[in-house]
Amino acid sequence: MILDKIITATKLRVRKENNKKPFSVVKKEALNIDNTLHCKFEEALSNPGVNFICEIKKASPSKGLISEQFDYKKIGLDYQNSGAAAISVLTEPDFFLGSKEYLQEIKNIVKIPVLCKDFIIDSYQIYESKIIGADAILLICAVLNSEVLKDFFEIASDLGLSCLVEVHDEKEIEMALNVGAKIIGVNNRNLKTFEVNLNNSIRLRKFVPDGKIFVSESGVKTREHVSILKANKVNAILIGEELMVSCNISLKLRELMS
Repeated sequence: MILDKIITATKLRVRKENNKKPFSVVKKEALNIDNTLHCKFEEALSNPGVNFICEIKKASPSKGLISEQFDYKKIGLDYQNSGAAAISVLTEPDFFLGSKEYLQEIKNIVKIPVLCKDFIIDSYQIYESKIIGADAILLICAVLNSEVLKDFFEIASDLGLSCLVEVHDEKEIEMALNVGAKIIGVNNRNLKTFEVNLNNSIRLRKFVPDGKIFVSESGVKTREHVSILKANKVNAILIGEELMVSCNISLKLRELMS
């Protein structure tokens, strides 16, 4: 199963990074960074209507190479200038061809919040996310148990990092609510089969209290999809591939937002 392979590769990557730069050093560096911008990500997703978290992604396990002309800094600026509320940057290197450097460089040139999109399985990655400039991180319920999720959520909160807690079913929503998640993202893609069903967000919307920020992830391709999600009280949409394959990213994003 592809998810198992990603997690195995991530464990190996974290182990190598820890050997190069010990956890104690990374933690100390992260704790010394100002965290007064806490909640910037939440605020960006709380505007009226549907807010867009636009993703910068070079490749994926299901699609292979998505963007050959990968001018990630230009893409980040295009997203910002076209009305994106936030930017998601893939930093997972083995299966998505992401990079921490992409996030750092994008963060330096945009004014909107940036989400570090990775498969976080070790607290090392949370402190590292703070160091590279992320405003928020992704915590995936499918790869964490309740105790670890709570621990990671608290570490991130102490660092001033927002958490997009990703779920796929009712049980995982309960996990997210139990740790106090403010932003809950329903992944319409099944991480075990990689099948996508937009109705997953619609089906699960009733299980998330209105006081939370509800994000629909994956599968949004048309203005009609956006309208359907808006009618079901979705606060934000995380969208990547549909924009990345477009010959005119700014035009495509404006069409979806119109």
